[in-house]
Amino acid sequence: MTSDTTIRIPARLQALAATAMLLEKLERLPRSASATQYQRLVTQLHGLLDAAEGEPALKALLDGLPALAELHENRHYAEAGLCRSPLDAAVHAERQTRDLLQRLRTHH
Repeated sequence: MTSDTTIRIPARLQALAATAMLLEKLERLPRSASATQYQRLVTQLHGLLDAAEGEPALKALLDGLPALAELHENRHYAEAGLCRSPLDAAVHAERQTRDLLQRLRTHH
């Protein structure tokens, strides 16, 4: 989220927003937290996301905070796949994987 982006977050989602912004910071500054600290933050976000399911403002948070969106998407992968990822990127990744698997089969 850039400094010039403003979204209205209801009070009940303030903790989620603040914690998600910390995750964004950690994603931009690798090694600024230990693995344990990172895991605790993600665990906390899981609980906050559980509480926020169905909230209309959750979409705004997911749209503005890429690391939170990725976490949310991963939590729902079994049901929805990569539902928030751009289709072009997903199709490109699938083609690359298929091509790599084909090359590996022909070389062995």
